[in-house]
Amino acid sequence: MRIRYITENNGRPVKKAMVYTQNEHGINFADVDTDAVYIIERLRAHGYETYIVGGAVRDLMLGKKPKDFDIVSGASPSRIKKTFRNARIIGRRFRLVHVYFGPKTFEVSTFRSLKDGPTSNTFGTIEEDVLRRDFSLNALFYDPGKQVVVDYVGGMKDIREKRIRPIIPLSVIFMDDPVRMIRAVKYAATTGFKFSLGVKWKIKRQSPLLVSIPSSRLTEELFKIIHSASASRIVENLEFFGLYEYLQPKASELMKKSAVFRTRYMKSLADLTGSGSSAEALAALIRDYLEDFVDWDGGIMENYKSAFFGARQFVMPINPPRADLDHAVRLIFGEHGITIKKSRFMERGKSWFPIVETPGPAEIPGGDGQKRRRRRRGRPKGGSGGESPEPEN
Repeated sequence: MRIRYITENNGRPVKKAMVYTQNEHGINFADVDTDAVYIIERLRAHGYETYIVGGAVRDLMLGKKPKDFDIVSGASPSRIKKTFRNARIIGRRFRLVHVYFGPKTFEVSTFRSLKDGPTSNTFGTIEEDVLRRDFSLNALFYDPGKQVVVDYVGGMKDIREKRIRPIIPLSVIFMDDPVRMIRAVKYAATTGFKFSLGVKWKIKRQSPLLVSIPSSRLTEELFKIIHSASASRIVENLEFFGLYEYLQPKASELMKKSAVFRTRYMKSLADLTGSGSSAEALAALIRDYLEDFVDWDGGIMENYKSAFFGARQFVMPINPPRADLDHAVRLIFGEHGITIKKSRFMERGKSWFPIVETPGPAEIPGGDGQKRRRRRRGRPKGGSGGESPEPEN
């Protein structure tokens, strides 16, 4: 283990961070995405301090292979974009860069300052940036080139002691961003770590703050949960802390009213492996509701339309892609032996509704199997080659 110092204005060295070697942090370099390493090498070659940061470092230290690798750098968003042709700057208030490698997207942000508080969007130093992060287990910086972990906030010790500790003062951490409550509960469920009674009390007391969160952010958080192999455990913890009613109010209400529904709902989530499609994950959310909502002996097409609208209302306030929700509903119908063709969507005012493609003659029982010929518009049959039909008077 080494110590990183900075020099104060008076020339006195001050201890700022602990630097852990590979033997100490135990990260398996083979689990690090090669494209993430390439991004870091390119930016470092241009003179910019750059690291893997956040949940990826946490997961690597716990022996898990991360799904996503977030990167932080001293380079500005415009400089990062110039360095990679396959990059795009996103965000208006909080600008960062997405670097694309085939189907993979790497989020590259710039060190942020504390000038305007923990939600500042001005660029700063790594020493400032680390103090903007939510919990110590997410505030470790990994340099894959030197294979060292840089720890400014005691995150290594907290991971070893299986503890979730806020970096931002408890008086403001959830006020600044209520979504951190969801993340804290998620981290506890996926790692088995504990947080203090003070954190638990704050979460239960401040859970109503989630009412102000836009549906787009809630959708993003819920999708992360249902794409996790720990979806059932996370939802169970969110329900315990009174948070799930802000993500899925109708499901939360039904679970409180019916122990049978709760058991079935949790079983659907427990069956998720984290490796399925978005439609399969959404199906786990709506399956048990549609089982009771749909008249499975009724007309197929009308049932499908009512099921789609019912599912859309049930998952609110989240707003999943229409195609994914349509696919999820069709998967559930398929479980009942009912095949529904892929739907198309048309706009009606400000809302959308599905149009189900009906079977052709060859697919209708008792049909003659012949497709109707579409009448060709244009020249009348038997007309002369170069003449147009005479207009009617």
